Parts: sequence; structure tokens; C-alpha cells
Amino acid sequence: MSLRLYLLRHGETPYSRSGGFCGALDPDLTPEGEQMAVAFATAYAGIPWQALYVSPMKRTLATLRPLAEKTGLEMQIREGLREIHYGEWEGKTHPEVRDSYTEDYLRWMTEPAWNPPTGGETAVQIANRAMPVVAEIEEKFTDGNVLIVSHKATIRVILCSLLGIDLGRYRDRIEVLAASVSVIKFDRYGPLLEVLGERNYLPESLRERAGT
Repeated sequence: MSLRLYLLRHGETPYSRSGGFCGALDPDLTPEGEQMAVAFATAYAGIPWQALYVSPMKRTLATLRPLAEKTGLEMQIREGLREIHYGEWEGKTHPEVRDSYTEDYLRWMTEPAWNPPTGGETAVQIANRAMPVVAEIEEKFTDGNVLIVSHKATIRVILCSLLGIDLGRYRDRIEVLAASVSVIKFDRYGPLLEVLGERNYLPESLRERAGT
């Protein structure tokens, strides 16, 4: 057997619907986001999970809780799985940030690996805190299934880091909608992407909510 790492983005929040900068803010799931969490637990409870890892933020904990209750597994909370910190941009829309922080915004849009949101985090900094959690999982589990519940930017950065994609392109190469599941198999030749952004387990009414 091989280790399979499942990466689940949390369910819908008001910010994932609006597209505003949410990062370090801590909103609850919407009612539809709670339905996404239950749908995931229903669809994936039959997998023999080795461990469940999760960001400490409310939206990720609420997304994982139905599965944790079904399986009886403890939620392993890791600070490194938090979402990107957008600094002074938190709670603002893209047009507001573009108008008020034009130079920083253009630098971040062009090269986010090394250029942070004003007062926020770069993609490199996200990788530096998130990838040790992946390394911990690889060290503890040589086979079986492990779940990480995290956030849009953080999951994209983890996937780029594992697959050898330039961190500066994490927004351009990988899409991770709300409640989507991606799967990495750790094979003899290294990490292999088996599934990217799968949401077919959701009822059609929830899949239609893009959840950017």
C-alpha cells in the first residue's frame, strides 16, 4: 500500500461566496457550507482513515466535525494549516484593495511567492509552515489514508510544493473550490496527483454554488 493524502477545502462561507479577502478572519460556515460538511462525511466515512488533520479556524473545524463524529477519530489541529494572512487587506474586496494598495496589489498579483499582501504572508511563508505538517504525516504514516482540512491558498501551496510547481503560480495552475477534495498518492517515484478539486459527492444544488 501507499500513503494517500486527501486535501479538503472547507465548506462555503460568506467570503467564499463574495470573493472578498478572508484569510485570517474567522467566519462560520453558511448553512450551505454546513450541508457540504455533512455531505462529505456521508460520502467519505467508509474510507479507513488513519488520521484527520485540520486548521484551527472555525470554518475548517466545522467542516471536519461531522466526519470526526462518524469515525470517532480525534481532530489533529495544526497551526501550520491556517489560511494565508492578508494583512491590511482582510475583509476588503479586490477592487478596494486594488484602489487603496495599488503597488502592493500588482506585485502580489504578479509574483505572490515573494510579494505579500500589505502586512500579510507570501506563498513561501505559507509553505514554510504548512509543509512541516505534511512531513509529519509522511513520517508517521507509510501507508493508508490521511485527511487534511484546510483552506484555498494553503491547499494550493501544498499541492504546488509537492508537485514541483512554482509557488508564484499557485493561483494560476490549481483551482480549489469550496468543499473540493484533492488526493496525492506518495508513490515510489514521489507525490502523484490522483484527484484534483473533486466535488461530485455534493448534491447538484451545492455543486452549483461555485464557492471560489
